[in-house]
Amino acid sequence: MSFFMNSIPVPQRKNTAGAPSVRMGGAKVVTISTQMHIGTPAKPVVKMGDLVQVGTLIAEPNGELSAPVHASVSGKVTKVTDIVTAQGKFVPAIVITSDGEMTKCEDLSAPVVNSREDLVNAIKNSGVIGLGGAGYPTYAKYGSDLDSVETLIVNGTECEPYFTSDDHVMNECASDIEHALAEFKKHFGFKKIVIGVGDNKKDALNSMKEIASRLDGVEVKAFPSTYSHGSEKAIIYHTLGKAMAEGQHPTDLGCLVSNVSTIATIGAYLKTGMPMVERYVTVDGDCVAEPKCVIAPIGVSVSELLEFCGELKVEPHKVVFGGLMMGTTVPNMSAPISKTTNGVLVLSAEQTKFPKETACIRCGACTNKCPLGLAPAAIAKAYAQRDAEQLEKLHVNACMECGTCSYLCPASRPLVQTNKLAKAFLKEEKAKEASK
Repeated sequence: MSFFMNSIPVPQRKNTAGAPSVRMGGAKVVTISTQMHIGTPAKPVVKMGDLVQVGTLIAEPNGELSAPVHASVSGKVTKVTDIVTAQGKFVPAIVITSDGEMTKCEDLSAPVVNSREDLVNAIKNSGVIGLGGAGYPTYAKYGSDLDSVETLIVNGTECEPYFTSDDHVMNECASDIEHALAEFKKHFGFKKIVIGVGDNKKDALNSMKEIASRLDGVEVKAFPSTYSHGSEKAIIYHTLGKAMAEGQHPTDLGCLVSNVSTIATIGAYLKTGMPMVERYVTVDGDCVAEPKCVIAPIGVSVSELLEFCGELKVEPHKVVFGGLMMGTTVPNMSAPISKTTNGVLVLSAEQTKFPKETACIRCGACTNKCPLGLAPAAIAKAYAQRDAEQLEKLHVNACMECGTCSYLCPASRPLVQTNKLAKAFLKEEKAKEASK
């Protein structure tokens, strides 16, 4: 398997860049999922009728890979129920009807951090997870063996079309980022910290360079604003010149990668003790009359978020969490945002209509531009034949589902969707084999 780490130009459409973010301030009702992270859902510790405040713990970690969940508004718990996520899973959720006061929990205070263990515990108590979209509990990443890790890569590339959430964080929360990085250097002992920023984010680049000028061992690297420079494998490759092979982890290459919003949220918690109860969310799409970057409470519904942003100019046909290239369509307008929702795209029927799929013309575009040098057309053929052995030879599990192949395919074939299905099929076949 070859590593090319190609990238492609995509329309940027950064309509909210340059304008300040807007804080929503609250919501009438929030529906807060207990599983916004990879791993086991958190265990609810509140019941219907309980009164909560902003920052109150409402669900505690429930296993090795689980993260705490906190109330994002003050008010009354009106329901503990199951909801359907954008991935089609049923997970427990806590519904809170706001009292409109946004009263902060009185028990909160900045954590005392004197050691690596203290810092890992603080990260855990903050409820922060990977905010770039992966949702891996951050405390688990930094609580692992870091003896071989010399470099921390802070990912601020944000190469998906439309989204400016990380851009706004770098411009508006620089002091939080700086505070977190200073603590990370002190207690985790990273020899080098590299902040990667898309070269179309001039103000953010300057902001991060100011941090680097004050902290030893911190440097800023500008990345071309092409897709998919923001993927974990790509940013490692272009920062360290090391290719992460199938089955490897960043620690195997002597590094860790964290999204810049993750770092900023940790920094804010270390200063104030307020856990993660809100996040920057880009609200855009051809239906949105006035695109905004909103600081929104976790659990607010799409409908209430859009009401805050103003009237829509076109009837919405689809709402996407997570971006045009890698995002997921949500089931309805009552879907709540989660910790990993960095953007909400509201798209019309015209924008989302599917082109007619035609036969593969063997042009090779999917393979030539795949960042990892995979062969999506061959994978599609092997999947159609349900050939698990061939799928493994084609390294389907290495696919990072960036969508480049589908975007470029002149035959409009759903290649990335087929890759996802092929990965699931191969996993099932391996499980059957292991159970024999």
